[in-house]
Amino acid sequence: MKLVTIVCEKLAREAVTRLLRDVGAHGWTLWEVEGSGAQGSRTGDIPEFTNIQVEVIVPPAVAEMLLTRLEKEFFKRYAMVAYESDISVIRREKF
Repeated sequence: MKLVTIVCEKLAREAVTRLLRDVGAHGWTLWEVEGSGAQGSRTGDIPEFTNIQVEVIVPPAVAEMLLTRLEKEFFKRYAMVAYESDISVIRREKF
């Protein structure tokens, strides 16, 4: 299985969760995060401008489709990074 991690501006939340449903993800975890990178620092001082992190566990084919669509449809519009990791899942039937 793959763990796909997406860190993006909160403004993209609804579009990202819609995409997750569209590609067949059955669930995800999402929370607000702070950090610093190429776009500068993002703190949680102004709730509307905070970043979120979304993690989703999916089969490899779904991860590939998700990352491809993020790159094509989201990267130009939102401050965002996304990456995948190989993972072992104990209760695989949940995903």
